[in-house]
Amino acid sequence: MLEPELPDRACALFFDFDGTLVDLAPRPSAVHVVADVPALLAELSAALCGAVAVVSGRPLAEIDHFLRPVTLPAAGVHGVERRRADGRVSRLDCSELHEAATGIQALCQRHPALIMEVKPGAMALHYRQAPELEAECLAAMSDALARVQGMDLMRGKRVVELKPSNAGKGHAVRAFMDETPFQRRQPWFFGDDVTDEAAFDAVQALGGVSVKIGEGDTGASHRLTDPAALHGWMRRLAARLGSTRACGESV
Repeated sequence: MLEPELPDRACALFFDFDGTLVDLAPRPSAVHVVADVPALLAELSAALCGAVAVVSGRPLAEIDHFLRPVTLPAAGVHGVERRRADGRVSRLDCSELHEAATGIQALCQRHPALIMEVKPGAMALHYRQAPELEAECLAAMSDALARVQGMDLMRGKRVVELKPSNAGKGHAVRAFMDETPFQRRQPWFFGDDVTDEAAFDAVQALGGVSVKIGEGDTGASHRLTDPAALHGWMRRLAARLGSTRACGESV
């Protein structure tokens, strides 16, 4: 699979976070952001008139925490939360998860290596530190799914998650592409996990470019080996584009 070439200024860039902008870590709180990545994102955003966004399974608050002091347009919790370029935040109405969480909490008490992550309108069960418990985690989350309305079960890299059926990274990308400053640009999406495949499909349907980070089967058209390779690509693109173009001009 080909590595991506450098696009011109008529593009919009969308980045997943975990496994894409940062390497995966045993716990979500333990990820390390390479020092120049926030500044790189800010530089690319300036060069592309603001058409750079993060689309992640993490809540917006966590995205902002790890990328501080940079605040970008972003979709959190797979699109349950979405901050537009003008700063307005919208959130989907979601089913209550309290009843569903009871069985997951009991499972985590029996197996302390498991991590239950409660997000705005979603819930994830991480088993990166106990991969042998995959089947038990899937069964517990499937049982939780049966207790709530309007939710889907989604699997990722050693994580199982409940999210609203009407949320997804593909939906989030399409919503951004209907808004300024993303309109009439070619979308590029960078992601590493099966949860990013819907976004790959969305950008390809819009005439864009999809880039898989790391190994694994994918519908993406291009691939980079790891987050470090993506960082190098971003540095080359930032050097190529600069930030001198007037953003009032049409792309």
